[in-house]
Amino acid sequence: MTRAGFAAIIGAPNAGKSTLTNRLVGAKVSIVTQKVQTTRFPVRGVAMAGEAQIILVDTPGIFSPRRRLDRAMVRAAWGGADEADAVVHLVDVQAELAVEDGSAKAAEKRAIHDVETIIEGLKAAGKQAILGMNKIDGVKRERMLAVVQRLFDTGVYSEVFMISAADGSGVEDLRARLAELMPEGPWLYPEEQTADLPARLLAAEITREKIYLRVHEELPYAAAVETTAFQERQDGSARIEQTIYVERESQRPIVLGKNGQTLKWIGQKAREELAELLDRPVHLFLTVKVDERWADKREFYGDVGLDFDA
Repeated sequence: MTRAGFAAIIGAPNAGKSTLTNRLVGAKVSIVTQKVQTTRFPVRGVAMAGEAQIILVDTPGIFSPRRRLDRAMVRAAWGGADEADAVVHLVDVQAELAVEDGSAKAAEKRAIHDVETIIEGLKAAGKQAILGMNKIDGVKRERMLAVVQRLFDTGVYSEVFMISAADGSGVEDLRARLAELMPEGPWLYPEEQTADLPARLLAAEITREKIYLRVHEELPYAAAVETTAFQERQDGSARIEQTIYVERESQRPIVLGKNGQTLKWIGQKAREELAELLDRPVHLFLTVKVDERWADKREFYGDVGLDFDA
């Protein structure tokens, strides 16, 4: 008897949701950077566990939204959880302990606030979740268990898994449990498929990842990539044209770099990875444009499945 269903991974920004999704799938389906809120829309990855197919929904981080894009991302995250057969709430245990020690940085303090927000949201929805304690590397067991007990006492969790999404510790146990929770039924995707993401959108995400890997300290969160053309050529290669949007003229030279060297690096790294993922030669052409209102354009939201009116 085969099983198939959806498992949503929710959590504060930078809890490690995309890393865990990629680890469970066994292939890269979500981009990963140092930048908080890298994931902007739910990404579906297909994980196999015996006769069970787990459709993992890597959701945007849940935090206190300020802008239209923030609100749309948070609504998409909760939407992914509402529709799932199982929910994993991933928590950065090292951030929790840093707050207890009084050594937490501002980002870690925000993460703890976001964890509390998620707990309240689960209570309001009457939804039980699996608690995934992530980043357990080097953490003393007794300290970690104290954090687990405090969170478990909130009453919103059915069980707990200690994992390291980065090195894979505990991930197989979580995969096996999620497989058990999937309802009986036929598989929803072919066995060899690892993601449900259109090629144009995948290409844009890969380029956006390379931008943040290269200039994450200089460039603020507000940058976007749009695939404006995706052409299958007769020789079997793909010609891809993309526009990188930034909000201010002062940000354009950051992406370009001296004599265009930064943009060249971004394009080269994105092209190499896309050629591997698409299994064909890729010709990639990048343009940088300034548009201070890109995050307020309805068409951007529709392209990635976000609600413009959230």
